[in-house]
Amino acid sequence: MVDPVYVPFLPTRRDAWQAYEQLDPRVRRRIAPLWTFVPRTGPERSRGAGSGFDTEESPTLFGRWLTRCIDAVLEASSTSVGWVDATHVERFIEASANGLWRLATGSPLRLVTGPERDHGLQRYTADLALLSGRGLGVRILLDTLPEESCSTELLELVDRVRLPPSQLDLLLDLGPVTDTADAGKIALSALDLLAGLRPWRTVVLAAGAFPRRVPSFAGGPPLVVPRHDWLAHRLVRNSRPEFRGHLLYGDYSAEHALSANIPSIRRPGPPWGLMRYTAPDAFLVAPAPTRAPRRSERVRAVARRIAEAEIFRRGGSEGERWLEACAYGTGSAGTGNAETWIRVGHIQHMSFAVAQLTGDEE
Repeated sequence: MVDPVYVPFLPTRRDAWQAYEQLDPRVRRRIAPLWTFVPRTGPERSRGAGSGFDTEESPTLFGRWLTRCIDAVLEASSTSVGWVDATHVERFIEASANGLWRLATGSPLRLVTGPERDHGLQRYTADLALLSGRGLGVRILLDTLPEESCSTELLELVDRVRLPPSQLDLLLDLGPVTDTADAGKIALSALDLLAGLRPWRTVVLAAGAFPRRVPSFAGGPPLVVPRHDWLAHRLVRNSRPEFRGHLLYGDYSAEHALSANIPSIRRPGPPWGLMRYTAPDAFLVAPAPTRAPRRSERVRAVARRIAEAEIFRRGGSEGERWLEACAYGTGSAGTGNAETWIRVGHIQHMSFAVAQLTGDEE
């Protein structure tokens, strides 16, 4: 079995699970995704905060929706090691119990909990993890420099879940990052404070640098956004070479780090979406219209600006091939929509991240 080298934190949305399914099998076997179930309804959830929306307006509708999400994740991950975080749905214990049982006992995925969560839910998740025999992921949210209390809370959680370190994965999650030096400082502090507390089975360091919002410009070159997540990873590797063989790189793929906090049912979005492309140290991002006069022509023009960039790698993955076909095609077919552009961006990004981590990038 080939060991994974990359952990993308993905929301349970169709564009993400279809992208994962459509990866080249040689790429997919080097990936261990962490799936986060998005909330079904209500406002966007705050990172790390309790939902506050524990009353689902229709338990029946919620159960059906969750079943469809779980079915999709199970199908996409039928042979893949990884994790699944139910933080936004685990509070609905009766409605989610059967689905979480299926995930724990019928998939290769490991359940996830965190120190900030309800103690009863921590134990519930740990019991399911024990029954699964695959252990548990402990997700630590690191929005600022961790304090000593963070290690105390982590050790209390470890004592509470009563699983051996050989069954525990430490998932260090910096969330959205906009500065390499700041992200690196937080990451190094977290590793120094937490990584040595127990002989963890796996240590993952993840962050997300893809922008949530960009100017709705038109006609200019793609916006260049530094990949602070990747650059911080390199900084950590160079600063702490002793972690080199024990630290897995994670990111939020080609999507912003708060995507999984946004409900599945939401109002229609703006009349444009984002085409995206991952380069060695940056993202290329360009708005494209979803509804407008001469939409197809304008979408193809946006794709051409990406495909004709100096750093574009022709034929690198299905993502590059789709962008080229869109850029130089004709007519309305093959231009996609906002969901398509996210899916293609995930495929291209995950393929390239694996190539970077294995030394196979061109």
